[in-house]
Amino acid sequence: MRARGHGAARRWAAVGVLIAALLALPAVIRTLPASDADVPAAELRARALASESLGFSGYAVSAGSLALPITDQLSSVADLFSDRTTMRVWWRGATDNRVDVVTPAGETGTHTGSGATWTWEYESATATRAAANPLELPAPPDLLPSSLGRRLLSEASADELSRLGARRVAGRDALGLRLSPAAEAASVSRVDVWVDAETGLPLQVEVVEKGAARAAMDTRFLDLDLAVPAPEVTAFTPPPSARIREGREAEVVLEAGRRIRPVELPAELAGLPRRRLDGVPSGIGLYGSGVTLLAVAPVPHGLANGLRSALSQSPDAVVDELGTRVAAGPVALMVVEPPNRGPYVLTGTVTLDALAAAATQLPDLVGGP
Repeated sequence: MRARGHGAARRWAAVGVLIAALLALPAVIRTLPASDADVPAAELRARALASESLGFSGYAVSAGSLALPITDQLSSVADLFSDRTTMRVWWRGATDNRVDVVTPAGETGTHTGSGATWTWEYESATATRAAANPLELPAPPDLLPSSLGRRLLSEASADELSRLGARRVAGRDALGLRLSPAAEAASVSRVDVWVDAETGLPLQVEVVEKGAARAAMDTRFLDLDLAVPAPEVTAFTPPPSARIREGREAEVVLEAGRRIRPVELPAELAGLPRRRLDGVPSGIGLYGSGVTLLAVAPVPHGLANGLRSALSQSPDAVVDELGTRVAAGPVALMVVEPPNRGPYVLTGTVTLDALAAAATQLPDLVGGP
């Protein structure tokens, strides 16, 4: 009996070791060296851009260190870029997806459908509907590595791209692609996008500003399932007891642009060419491309005063005859008040020197019409 007992103990010990090994297998797989592949940078970029229609679900986390001095009207934007955001995502396509931001206090779901987006705040039972807008403010879906990676790579030129090695992200082989902006005005030193070797889906994005050793923004998938979610998972209908609101944040700049008479903005600011976007009032100027962008927008006096006050409180704020400006990582903001005009806000992924140069080129600051 003793011998059989010892044999049983050994067998159960072996079973225990086997179970432990199986439970540990996913973690072991995630730590295995990644397999690189001889894929040129241009081809890897093309694969990433073609992944928009790929369905998937999973968990992602975004960590930002941008302490944006935004007023209370736009506090949700500041939170996205200055904190750690944990997201659950169900993606059927660019116009059919759901992203839930998970916090210790609960969840807030963003449901994107055709022509509109619903934001559902579980704790307050509030549903906010926002129509599509040409100047939509950043939202949780924009922080996903898949969305952000495609956005940043979409206008990259061939000479700005180079290959990195490979790494494991969410347990998958990811091929590295580096974007080094060529524009002198750029505040971003590099963007590293780690692309799934099998599907082309961007799995991780790191944005590093000039002169910094650490990423100002790092967003990555922690877990990924490449099965297409069911349509009922992403669809949203407000419950009967929900409080319904209309989203207005994204219209702040547009309304200001419509109220203020347009000035004749130059075709170039700080070395960046002006670009056109359908639906944007002519008084709002958009400049640059890809990672290096600059926006010039007329704003109400109340918004300008609040933003100027917030900027001035930063120990790194620059206040001179041109206005008040400050950099939060690679994002720079400036408030200027041309004579006989309403105030303007300049912002973008440009250096403070580029903002100052742009301010001197605005027509009202140089005596233009």
